[in-house]
Amino acid sequence: MRWIVLSACVLGVAGCDALPEWAGGSRPAPTAEQSVDTGVSAPETDADDPGENQSTTGSEGKPEVSVGTLGRTVASLGNAAEPGLWLKTPLVSVEQNGRVYYAETNKTVDVTLIPIDGPDTAGSRLSLEAMQALGAPLTGLPDVDVFAG
Repeated sequence: MRWIVLSACVLGVAGCDALPEWAGGSRPAPTAEQSVDTGVSAPETDADDPGENQSTTGSEGKPEVSVGTLGRTVASLGNAAEPGLWLKTPLVSVEQNGRVYYAETNKTVDVTLIPIDGPDTAGSRLSLEAMQALGAPLTGLPDVDVFAG
């Protein structure tokens, strides 16, 4: 009997994933009811996009805009006096549009990705408006997934 219960638990957990389906996991994308007025919505998917960072260099040697999943970063609260929805992160090399996903609340928000110096493993700074839209703790250090494009 113990093995049946254990097997059922293992099978139930086997289908779980920390990321939603649109980000490579098996959980459904956030619904419209979970979105807020500040532009929060599930990201659009591209059938040709394998979900990898596809940063390239243009013919003039300038970095081009990245597409796809950029990675996960620890976000702290950025300058609260600076308005807007933005993420300052070393995951990008040029300012561009992007999206941030916070798994704890299963919410996403469209942001402007702003490059900062540092290794990809360094933390990022998230705007006050974006933190509030995600439902992230303002005094915490939430892990967020960053998507470009």
